[in-house]
Amino acid sequence: APAVRGLTGKRGVDVVVNGVGGDSWSESLAALARGGRLVTCGAVAGPHPKTNLRRVFWNQLKIFGANSATRQEFLRVLDFFAVSSRKPIIDSVVALKDAPAAHERLKQRKQFGKIVLRVES
Repeated sequence: APAVRGLTGKRGVDVVVNGVGGDSWSESLAALARGGRLVTCGAVAGPHPKTNLRRVFWNQLKIFGANSATRQEFLRVLDFFAVSSRKPIIDSVVALKDAPAAHERLKQRKQFGKIVLRVES
């Protein structure tokens, strides 16, 4: 949150997507600008984060839950990456046979970004 505030002249950002929960929840809320939106789609770090409710109502924040996307929505995201300069953050690409090691990396929280499983034909 402090880095986001520094980059935005203390304003904060309009949208944060949090797929982790846990301790990152409070940081996500703190990174939002007044009237900002937090989209939550996971709780791998814990389903019961601490929340300062005053921050939510004082800054008129909106919290949305999302559990899965439709195929059409997923295709729109792929189109976005195809036409923009944005790139998804990929930690590593591993063979499907190495999925247990990839899962262990996730469990130990050593990854930064997504781990992609490659299916060999």
